[in-house]
Amino acid sequence: MTTFGIASLQLELNNGDNVATIADEIRKLRKRFPWVSMVLVPELASHGTSLKKAEPMPGPTERTYIDLALETGLWIIPGSLYEQSGSTVFNTCPVINPDGDVVLRYRKMYPFLPYEQHVGLGQTPGVFDVPGVGRFGLSICYDMWFPETTRTLACQGAEVILHPSLTNTIDRDVETAIARSSAATNQCYFLDVNCAGHLGVGQSIMAGPGGEVIHQSGIGREIIPLEIDLDYVRRVRERGWQGLGQVLKSYRDSNHKYAVYSSSEPMAGLDRLGELSVPEADKE
Repeated sequence: MTTFGIASLQLELNNGDNVATIADEIRKLRKRFPWVSMVLVPELASHGTSLKKAEPMPGPTERTYIDLALETGLWIIPGSLYEQSGSTVFNTCPVINPDGDVVLRYRKMYPFLPYEQHVGLGQTPGVFDVPGVGRFGLSICYDMWFPETTRTLACQGAEVILHPSLTNTIDRDVETAIARSSAATNQCYFLDVNCAGHLGVGQSIMAGPGGEVIHQSGIGREIIPLEIDLDYVRRVRERGWQGLGQVLKSYRDSNHKYAVYSSSEPMAGLDRLGELSVPEADKE
């Protein structure tokens, strides 16, 4: 078996500087669960939602997590923080290996518009390899509402999707359904970790490659260590979950060309929807 230990941290955080709290939680995790090799933290957990906290990468916050990776020997995916790149701010999640190398900086492709305003759109899907284990994909919160993002990661070979979130709205149950369906339709692990406390409503979900729920969190602080099995993913992709649909093979082998994705085909059905803007009160 190709097993790998990942711990997701659903932490009760404030909308401010939480780096010391996160670092302390990671150190305690390392002592309690020495079999864990990777830690995943929610979106914008380090500094909250203020664009004024944006900093360049590399920068001081990323350096703190690099030092922590070297100290603990863990892969650290510290959620995301706002990255200042020239005049543009991105919602960016670094991936740091146990040697302190930043192997990926993934910029969120779909900021939560119209609310996450003045944030640039990332352009490149995020995949990275854990040597001897497998390929991992990274997406951030609202990205998963666009199925093309997860399908692209699967087509690039990702067997595990890491998904830091920050959700404090009433649609969280919809997001957990999307996480399960994303796992099933792409035959992968989908690990979605949300903030709790003042930042989010918790309810993180860990789903397997058949869409099965491995763990569903409550609304408070939870440390979620999980041993995943990459051979299980490979068997599901080869034979189908419980011997049923071989979804990715069917997608690969089809000859369908979807006109909606052609640059020459206008999205006529969407053009009439109007401007993307914050809803206002209805006028009588």
